[in-house]
Amino acid sequence: MAIYDKKSMRAEEFINDGEILETLKYAEENKNNKELINSILEKARPKLTSTGATCAGLSHREASVLLACEDPEILKKIYEIAEEIKLAFYGNRIVIFAPLYLSNYCVNGCVYCPYHAKNKTIPRKKLTQEEVKAEVIALQDMGHKRLAIEAGEDPKNNPIEYILECIKTIYSVHHKNGDIRRVNVNIAATTVENYRKLKEAGIGTYILFQETYHKESYLELHPTGPKHDYDYHTEAMDRAMQGGIDDVGLGVLFGLERYKYEFAGLLMHAEHLEAVFGVGPHTISVPRLKRASDIDPDAFDNGIDDETFAKITACIRLAVPYTGIIISTRESEEVRSKLLRLGVSQVSGGSRTSVGGYTTEERPHDTEQFDVSDQRTLDEVVRWLMENGHIPSFCTACYREGRTGDRFMALCKTGQILNCCHPNALMTLSEYIEDYASEKTKEVGYKMVEEELKRIPKDKVRAIAEDNIKAIKASNRRDFRF
Repeated sequence: MAIYDKKSMRAEEFINDGEILETLKYAEENKNNKELINSILEKARPKLTSTGATCAGLSHREASVLLACEDPEILKKIYEIAEEIKLAFYGNRIVIFAPLYLSNYCVNGCVYCPYHAKNKTIPRKKLTQEEVKAEVIALQDMGHKRLAIEAGEDPKNNPIEYILECIKTIYSVHHKNGDIRRVNVNIAATTVENYRKLKEAGIGTYILFQETYHKESYLELHPTGPKHDYDYHTEAMDRAMQGGIDDVGLGVLFGLERYKYEFAGLLMHAEHLEAVFGVGPHTISVPRLKRASDIDPDAFDNGIDDETFAKITACIRLAVPYTGIIISTRESEEVRSKLLRLGVSQVSGGSRTSVGGYTTEERPHDTEQFDVSDQRTLDEVVRWLMENGHIPSFCTACYREGRTGDRFMALCKTGQILNCCHPNALMTLSEYIEDYASEKTKEVGYKMVEEELKRIPKDKVRAIAEDNIKAIKASNRRDFRF
């Protein structure tokens, strides 16, 4: 029988079923233990220091107790602390990105994904390099600077060489004032050698959803194909780190398995990366199972309602205060609005989840991976964020200045966000306003930029940011960054 060891390199030991079950039992036994719960909440709360704020974070056990607690007053405190943490370390910035689907060819048999090999109702498509360029130009014309590329697992149609070629093509496209400055990659688990190649290609974050940490369920949900190998998939982030990629993104697909089990497993994975490599995940994504071609989410009996979803997100924020949380257009405007306050730091905007979807005027549905709930344009999302007090950020400076992995975490932990990320967000927002925004969005945007510049603590930094924004308005000079 495997023994729990967060420093182990074996999946069954760092994501240990026995430890998760013991954690869930402990959480259930202590969900009404007010003294314990209040001590956990106090531990999670940001503490002011001479350089800003610091957070202790929570263990998977401590966070699981909060998730199990059903007291409305405690939930209110969880939400309050989640918002405090979000503002302390990410401010009111929200990073914007878009997914780019390269190919839906896939050899796996995942029962929850329409790309599964046996699905004959979905047309298969793979972008040529010319089509990749066209998609990138369409995304640049919207105003995007950061992409997450996606592709099914198919060694013949989507080998690593194809992915690398697409990355090179994406970075090569310079259209008007548009550039894609960061390419994150969401592809199947691969080898250390291939992760090294991705790093050399200049990727940002390597993202891989675990889907479920429950091994028995995982094997049933992935009956055929290379993804069936639970250990190889679960240990992928270790290989990515060994290949030099120090920004990795975790995630589970909520709705496949019991959410409390997934929550504990997710945090154990984060603890493992921290223990072994000295830095936890750069991001955690919180997708929920959605309807798609050949997929009926009602066939799965572990769905979670909006309130539970919000509670999960808030508890993740308390547990891993320095990790970015991503929510996609899978979720509605209403749900996204609530979760932005509870810790989410990145959102997609104007997304299309079909292969080649950005170059068509009408949104295609025949090759979508999942139904998009929030179908607003990027301009509408940007304006909505600003009207709700959030700064839409197109910043990619940390990645391009080498502030990744533990260097980014150090920046976050020392409270330098307001002197670095905040002005970078305002400068990239100014680029968007000048080059792509509607008149209505421009009006809202420049009012926000003017007000938010005042919040930069250092006079020198504020003066430089103001000068750079003046240059953005007066010329085609772009890409200023701290």
